[in-house]
Amino acid sequence: MDQIRAGIVVTGTEVLTARIVDRNGPWLSERLRELGFDVVHITICRDRPEDIRAQLEFMHSQGVELVCTTGGLGPTADDLTATIVGEFCEREMYLDEPTLEKIREIIANFTRRMNWDTEALDAGSRKQAVVPRGADILGPAGTAPGLVVRPPEGSDKPIVFVLPGPPGELQAIWNEAIETETFKALQDRTVVFEEQMIRMIGVPESDIAKTLREFDEAEGLGDLEITTCLRKGEMEILVSHRPEDRAKRESLIAAFNAQYSGAIFSQSAETVDEQIVRLLDGRTIALAESCTGGLLAQRLTVPAGASKYFQGSAVTYTNAAKARVLSVPESELEEFGAVSPQVAKSMAEGALDVFQADFAVSITGIAGPDGGSKEKPVGTVEFYAVTADGRNRALSLVLPGRRQDVQERAATVALHLLRSLVSE
Repeated sequence: MDQIRAGIVVTGTEVLTARIVDRNGPWLSERLRELGFDVVHITICRDRPEDIRAQLEFMHSQGVELVCTTGGLGPTADDLTATIVGEFCEREMYLDEPTLEKIREIIANFTRRMNWDTEALDAGSRKQAVVPRGADILGPAGTAPGLVVRPPEGSDKPIVFVLPGPPGELQAIWNEAIETETFKALQDRTVVFEEQMIRMIGVPESDIAKTLREFDEAEGLGDLEITTCLRKGEMEILVSHRPEDRAKRESLIAAFNAQYSGAIFSQSAETVDEQIVRLLDGRTIALAESCTGGLLAQRLTVPAGASKYFQGSAVTYTNAAKARVLSVPESELEEFGAVSPQVAKSMAEGALDVFQADFAVSITGIAGPDGGSKEKPVGTVEFYAVTADGRNRALSLVLPGRRQDVQERAATVALHLLRSLVSE
């Protein structure tokens, strides 16, 4: 049994020109992959009939059996896609009265509150209720319904799911889409791959490639699908496989553990951020940041209920702020400079005292692109982690990359330094 090839077509000139970032394509790809589909293409095109039609024809030429279309910020783009999909699947368009009534009910409240043009809105509603005959109609979650459009019996064209552009609306009707008989019939022919994620830090991608090559030569990788990704200073290795290849995956994971036991910090989907929250177990943390500008605090306050463990953060960018807020001695700032082990230590100890926490970590560095020197080049970052009972960790690094890269990697390193104390 083979995976069914799937494709995603994102329509919208605003996406193509990067005025907005495509959030739907990656989200749909992940959902389809989880359900056993092989997503082979994600394309982006303008809101023009010939371009949308060309993408559908391309998917057809690639042996894709399921296409999901999404995109556009308003009803014009959505209506245009539905019409082109109807033509592609050889279905005539008609006005579906029940769908029209649903859309009218949804916009009625907006009309009253916003004093919108009722006549113009009703005309738009009628356009959105014009759908391909025989299509399954989903939602709508907003004002645009989703559609499941099948080609004629015997055709080798793909089935097309027309989904709304706003991410919230798309995600709201996704569960309804995958519960349709059409989708279930496709999914019955798929194989859901098993997978395992390994996360490590401090190992270059070239070393991982060497390990994989040696394993392949010794035992053979077989049909394992391996994806490596360097993300914010961490290496992610995703191993995917059919159920019958589980033993091969376990053998590969054992090889990684044997070679990189000190670098591997997670063998599941758990991130270092999530690990710290779990390991704190009722204890609290505080932060002192300079070059990262609050990025570390942002990462640790993503989970709901962060106030249970997060006491506070001081983003002290200037020397005056470091002295005034964290009581960093001015003599240290003058003698060693803001980016120094001494100042990093005083910042962490100051945060520990100010916020009365169990753990504190500090970051001070030169993110660039300016401000570096021969002694302290751009990318120089000092870290210090300390506990209320006196345990500590210090680290000095020169991180590569542009300003944002240095900031993101510095936040990641600080989290791992904090984790080493929290896990003791």
